[in-house]
Amino acid sequence: MMGYDEPSSKRSTNIEGATRVAVRRRSTWPVRAILLIGALAAGGYFASQFDSDDPMGALIAVVSDPMKAIDSAISSFTGDTQKAGGRGAGRGGGIAPPVHVATATARDVPVTVHTIGTVLANSVVTVKSQIDGPLLSADFKEGQMVKEGDLLFKIDPAPFEAALRQSEAQKARDEAQHASAQADADRAVMLADRGIVSAQQRDQLVASAKALAATIEADEAAVDRAKLNLGYTIIRSPINGKTGAYIVYPGNQVHANDAAGLVTITQIQPVKITFNLPQGDLPQLQDRMGENQLVAQVTARSDVQGTTAQVVDKRDMDIPVKVDFIGNIVDARTGTIELRATFANPDQRLVPGELVDVTVKLETLNQVTVVPREAINIGQNGEYVFVIDAAKKAEMRPVKVLFQDQSIAALGSGVKPDETVIIDGQLRVSPGATVNVVGQPNPAASPAAQATETPQTRS
Repeated sequence: MMGYDEPSSKRSTNIEGATRVAVRRRSTWPVRAILLIGALAAGGYFASQFDSDDPMGALIAVVSDPMKAIDSAISSFTGDTQKAGGRGAGRGGGIAPPVHVATATARDVPVTVHTIGTVLANSVVTVKSQIDGPLLSADFKEGQMVKEGDLLFKIDPAPFEAALRQSEAQKARDEAQHASAQADADRAVMLADRGIVSAQQRDQLVASAKALAATIEADEAAVDRAKLNLGYTIIRSPINGKTGAYIVYPGNQVHANDAAGLVTITQIQPVKITFNLPQGDLPQLQDRMGENQLVAQVTARSDVQGTTAQVVDKRDMDIPVKVDFIGNIVDARTGTIELRATFANPDQRLVPGELVDVTVKLETLNQVTVVPREAINIGQNGEYVFVIDAAKKAEMRPVKVLFQDQSIAALGSGVKPDETVIIDGQLRVSPGATVNVVGQPNPAASPAAQATETPQTRS
């Protein structure tokens, strides 16, 4: 069934009417916005006049002449903003921004580098058997400190004692034969001089005697070898050090070609500390090495603070160790060079393979201006600080930083000792602005002064 098509005349009329309704509805929004702004302005005006002597008169003024009330509210708001702007000293206007400050000081600053080192054993020996045989006993305990020459293991000596006796018997037999052959050779020489024995017989007897003499020398070597093998049944420590765990336990058969060995002995008195520093520090390191003043402060790394409330002072754990080796090549992969220091390790506090903190002093900056590191800012033209004058106005000064670490910065220019610098709140400060100093600077309590108690390092 075909649908009904409304006449075009009616459709046009309906569309035109709907359009007028939509326009009428849209036109009410500007009116509503204006009324809302007027109400807010009237309310602000009434609020500003509420503390006056005639609040009822202010209400009547709003009702009788709303446009005048709006103008008065806007003027009041603009005036208050201008007053606040006149008092402002920050980057966005407003009240003077609060800042924390510190006092610059002058002192000597040691320039040091900080890195992580590794403890190395002075010597590591794997004890091995040089003969085959059953292991009879181990005469030490695992982890025991031993000295050079101390008895470690015993191997069954019976086969080697028998071999020694056999070699000695062989030597005795050959010595007897050599004595008889030498006597025959001596007689043959005498008889040959008289023409009784031919020269050929004489030469044969002399050669036989010499051959037996050489046999005796071989027998002597065999005896020495048998004695040496017998001595190998007793295994002694080749160095002073600390033994490790048993690799082979008594009762097992040992062989001369066992790669693992019997036990490992590590020399931990003294030990070496190896560490790497950037190649840029090499000239200063070589200068101090030439002056015999290259010393590393070694600190054992420990996260244990104890079960009590007492905190371990890391400075009590510092160990001064003299650096006695600078590598002869720079590692192309890391751009660093190896250094080593030897430590006597009398109380065995350092163990091979342990990681330690290493601090090496490169030089000392004499009487330089020191400020807390927080005072240093970085801008488009480089590093700068904000200095507070007597009128509490901030002055931005470019500085030259000679050295800085986690707590302080040593300056070559820009700030003088006893001047006050901002260490917190710089983001809200603009050059020449007045600031609100939160607390007065105290040189004795400033971070720069506190940093004098500990050596300064850079990583």
